[in-house]
Parts: sequence; C-alpha cells; structure tokens
Amino acid sequence: MCGRFTIAVEKDELQEYISNHYEINFLPLGFELPNFNVSPGNNVISIISDGKMYWIGLLKWGYLPPFPIKDRNGFINARAETLFDKPSFKTAALKQRCIILADGYYEWNKDKQPMRILTDGSLFGMAGIWNTFIEEDGRKTHSVAIITTTAKESISVVHNRMPVILNNDTEKIWLNPQMNIEGLKTALQPYQGEMDMYPVSNEVNYSKNNYQALIKKQSPKNA
Repeated sequence: MCGRFTIAVEKDELQEYISNHYEINFLPLGFELPNFNVSPGNNVISIISDGKMYWIGLLKWGYLPPFPIKDRNGFINARAETLFDKPSFKTAALKQRCIILADGYYEWNKDKQPMRILTDGSLFGMAGIWNTFIEEDGRKTHSVAIITTTAKESISVVHNRMPVILNNDTEKIWLNPQMNIEGLKTALQPYQGEMDMYPVSNEVNYSKNNYQALIKKQSPKNA
C-alpha cells in the first residue's frame, strides 16, 4: 500500500521540475514545501491532462466515489488489479486519471520500523484517480487515491504492495484521455528503475509531525 509519502523539495526545485516535464509555470497555492510527512486527508499536488495541456492543482488524499460511503475518510489506495472492475473506481479509472508528485514514500517492515523508499531520480509521479463528490448541500470535495501494484522484489522484503511509480513514457500513457483499458494496464506495473530504502524515525508514525529530521537515516531496530 502507500499510506505516507514525502515531497521534500523546495519550491524552486518543484517549479523547475513541472516546467521541464509539463510546461506548467506556476505552483498551486496552499501547499507548503518541503513536506516530510504527507498523510491521508492532506491536499496533494496532482497533475491532469486534457490531451493537449497539463494542469496542476491540489486534491484531497482520500478518494470519495460518486456514491456515498460510510467511511468519509475515503480510499487512500486502489489496487491496479481490480481498478477497472470495482464500481467505486471504474469510472474514474476510465475518465479521471492523474499523477501525484512525490520524491519518496514510507512503508513499515515486519518489525514496524518505518522505511523511506526512493527511486533512482528525485521527483516522480504516482498513478492516481480522482473524483469530485458533491454533498447534499452542494459542497464539493475533490479527492484522489494512489494506485498500488505488486511490489518489485527489492521492495517486497518490506511490503508486498507499492505505489505505481510512473516514468516519462508511462506517465504519457496514464494521462492520455484517449487511451483504452489495455493500454492503461501496461502503465500499471512495478517500477523498473533502481530503488533504495533506509530506516527512519518512528516519529513518522504521527501524521502531525512534519520536519526534516523525519527523513534522516536511523539505525534499524534490530541492529
């Protein structure tokens, strides 16, 4: 799964990244950087495309489907294997796809030690789906879920699931509004590049904690 992540970069670095990758020349308002502990319920930086241009904005992490559900926190993840079958996700998977920007994510091993997991690059996009839920009083909630897949072998020692991390080619597939289901499924694979991970402080467990020491390498519990 993916229950926490980081976007531990300064605004200048993020601006340069979105300018180079998406030709977007502004950052969304209301998002503080760097962010060392992005948690469910937070707003996350998301990219969508209409097939001609890319757009950036903030979506609440905790996907609400078109129909009411008991848990108003929503779904933080959606499994790639059932994405196009489940009523909660199918319409969004076909019509409302996005990517969520990050530079690492957290996972907990069997000893409940939090690990920070990185790619061979800096910033990257995770596949997501979004929806706008309209309350009875007309209020709108724009929400998002991160797509997960089977973890690659090097990550499976920590957890058997991982977010779908996209590269330049699979981002174009995932954000293409004309892509069919079979094409989209080709993008929903474990990350093929090199990945690294290291233990971090248990302070990550508390969602209100958000400071640079959270990403500092720690000694493993059983070292």
